Amino acid sequence: MANILVYIDTPAAEPTKAQRELLALAAGLGTPVAAVAATGAHPAADAAAGLGAHGAATVYIGTDRADELLVAGKAAFVAAAARAADAAAVLLPNTGEGKEIAARVGIKLSSGVITDAIGIAPDLTVTKPVLAGSYTVTARAVQGIPVVTVKPNSIDPAERTGGAPEVVALDAGEAGPAARVTGTAAKPASGRPALQEARIVVAGGRGVDGDFGPVEELADALGAAVGASRAATDAGWIGHDAQVGQTGTTVSPQLYVSAGISGAIQQKAGMQTSTVIVAVNKDEDAPVFEIADFGIVGDLATVLPQAAAEIRRRRGE
Repeated sequence: MANILVYIDTPAAEPTKAQRELLALAAGLGTPVAAVAATGAHPAADAAAGLGAHGAATVYIGTDRADELLVAGKAAFVAAAARAADAAAVLLPNTGEGKEIAARVGIKLSSGVITDAIGIAPDLTVTKPVLAGSYTVTARAVQGIPVVTVKPNSIDPAERTGGAPEVVALDAGEAGPAARVTGTAAKPASGRPALQEARIVVAGGRGVDGDFGPVEELADALGAAVGASRAATDAGWIGHDAQVGQTGTTVSPQLYVSAGISGAIQQKAGMQTSTVIVAVNKDEDAPVFEIADFGIVGDLATVLPQAAAEIRRRRGE
């Protein structure tokens, strides 16, 4: 079977849900192999066992420190791993960095690049949404091997079915002129699940009017992640890493609560595959009600605290 290379962006002892999804997709296309750039906090060798358990037959480990490199060095490593594995395709996460690495890898391998994938057929035809999710199309790379970034929550994650992988140290060679990271600062932990992997997401928009308190209160009652529309992040009410939408994070939770978000098409593109969508908005004509399973016309500042209080009451808290 052909080797399918998966780039692991943040190695840890146990792969994240998004990484397990990439491994599962690779297993459906051929033999999964992983490219893991070394970091100081999580040595790539520590991640190899977890990747093998989820299907990776071979794990290529970069000899340079990924946490000291920006995308140029990482792209050189991924391209070198693709050549070493004689890969039939390269899969990467659909993050901003993942897309930039994919573009550079495509140049290094003289290959076609496809972003925003939600599925790949055995013949390496890629399915992806376009026009803010209004249409779904198929695409193929017509030169080289396909280099594809895959949206999270598009594939059922891989179960632990594998064994110990072969571990290969790989020197990517000279990456060319590149910046190096000279310092980092840890992001404060919120105690909430990661947005991309959360089973429940509560998102606020322009309607919160600068106060995410009700959104966070309901999220904490549900054990949910907190999301936001672009209007809310652009206004500085919450960090841009919370943005859900076409230019933000794509989520597909079991429950998505939209509070004070009009539901413009750019926002719908990031959440419309959620299993159940609940919308809270004062405007009964808001576009979000067109895709919501349940809608509440009301003030989120009143509705969300009431919902949180009722959830806590039923739990006996």
